[in-house]
Amino acid sequence: MSDYPSRKLAVILHADVVGSTELVQLDESLAHGRIQDSFRRFSETIKAYGGMTQEIRGDALVAEFARASDAVIAAIAFQTENTDSNDQIEDGIRPQLRIGISLGEVIVADNTVTGAGIVLAQRLEQIALPGGVVVQGSVSETVPRRLPFIFESLGEHVLKGFEEPVRAFDVKLKPGEQIPESETSADSTRGDAPLELPDKPSIVVLPFTNMSSDPEQEYFSDGVSEDIITDLSNMSGLFVIARNSAFTYKGKASNVPDICRELGVRFALEGSIRKAGNRVRITAQLIDGTTGGHLWAERYDRELADIFAVQDEVTREIVAALAPKLTEDMQFATHQPTDNLEAYDYFLRGREQWWRLTKQANAIARSMFEQAVELDPNFAMALAWLASTHLIDAINQWGESAEQSVRLHSEMAPRAVLLDDQDSFAHVQLGMVYIWARQHELAIAEGERAISLNPNFAHAHLDLAWFLHYAGRSTEALDMLDEAVRLDPHFSDIIFHLRALCYFHMGRYEDSVASLKRRLIRNPNTDVSHVLLAACYGHLGRFEEARAAWREALRINPDYSLEHKRRILPYKNPGDLEHYMEGLQKANVEAIDTTS
Repeated sequence: MSDYPSRKLAVILHADVVGSTELVQLDESLAHGRIQDSFRRFSETIKAYGGMTQEIRGDALVAEFARASDAVIAAIAFQTENTDSNDQIEDGIRPQLRIGISLGEVIVADNTVTGAGIVLAQRLEQIALPGGVVVQGSVSETVPRRLPFIFESLGEHVLKGFEEPVRAFDVKLKPGEQIPESETSADSTRGDAPLELPDKPSIVVLPFTNMSSDPEQEYFSDGVSEDIITDLSNMSGLFVIARNSAFTYKGKASNVPDICRELGVRFALEGSIRKAGNRVRITAQLIDGTTGGHLWAERYDRELADIFAVQDEVTREIVAALAPKLTEDMQFATHQPTDNLEAYDYFLRGREQWWRLTKQANAIARSMFEQAVELDPNFAMALAWLASTHLIDAINQWGESAEQSVRLHSEMAPRAVLLDDQDSFAHVQLGMVYIWARQHELAIAEGERAISLNPNFAHAHLDLAWFLHYAGRSTEALDMLDEAVRLDPHFSDIIFHLRALCYFHMGRYEDSVASLKRRLIRNPNTDVSHVLLAACYGHLGRFEEARAAWREALRINPDYSLEHKRRILPYKNPGDLEHYMEGLQKANVEAIDTTS
């Protein structure tokens, strides 16, 4: 029996293959296979971003989304991945898609979706260039401006079947930006449910606005914001969103209630900083995200030398407003990591570069931290971050000698802990020293110490998850990753890889593949995830897919070496490493001609 027709407002995506007839004329069987493969990959991307593929008709695909932002992200993610995929094809049969996205009414009947929304999406798709995405004006207005997209107006178009002209926009990813995570769900294990509020006062500290006349002072306002996050994070009675997620809203017009709802917190702190000569002015206001009302606001005009006292005063005021009971037995001693303001300035400059996570920025960060330590040899915080730059060089093979970088890291991290045993970042670095030395229990102890000092330190939860995984305790590592994700809802894509590793070593290969695909949507040019994907496919008996993943890894990094991984991966149980290699051997990937 037919379903009764129902009408609803939906975001509709329509995609069509460019020049499909010409492709089929070149080689009918090969063209059909590649077109279907394109739609299969696109359907996986659509599903990963909360959408539903409604139907595939010949050379066209129709999908439905609940949110415009997810439809746009999925479209850009697929077009980026499909361009990379086509670049590897040597013949002329390279299926390119045009995509149109509309917001309109659709009719659902007999398990078929029809209506003006689908027709409009199809008309918009016909405006798009090959490999492009065109959206309706109302769609562009719905997508939050914090997302890294450029909407270029194409003007108004008179489209067949529509009386009124339709505003159309071409969408592109901003240069240098990564494809963001789904607006519906930051992690597949969380589903579409909104984040529940923690059972303690919860807050996000938004990056303070730089009000100085010199834009070069941005590092200073960011640094003060980050220090306040750290001060609040050290308190076990509060739940504090990680710096990584808080800073995704930097420089973007934002609505505090929306931000609090997205991050699953009750309160937000926002403010501004003006630095001029030896004076600094800080304004701050605490906002209730459920109502948008102000709980507290203050302005501080001080000498720059009083910056640490101001930070502590802001922290004290916030805690008093959020959780008065916390202040009863708490002593707010001035937190002053160094009495050398020049050293502190270099530290802030270095940390601002460190977060960019590039080879050049890491080198600049190291230079800044070195100058900070030279000015104050007892500046433990600067020494710990300096140590981390050497480890980053070693892991990414950015330096001239990985062995030299590891040695410098292993010398500096213990010194930082000796200088300040209360610095959680220093304990994380010491844990890294132990894990690379295969001293797994000592590494885990340092990770646990870091979290005891700073319960809201998402980075420490992530690193402890790595330590647990390498120690053969992947189930516990997954629990720790859940903690990290809750503290950092806009988490780095590396969490998808570590989650996939845990699933892999638990024999959950399909779950591992799903997690890896989510990472590769956001960051397609990561060789290690393609190699792990090949190992998963090997154990699943999907050998052609395994070899394709291996070839992609070698395309990204022609110097990738399994032997190098055998030497450096610090697994406690040798069988865990062999389990990894067995998946690759089953697919015979090492026999592939790497020059092909």
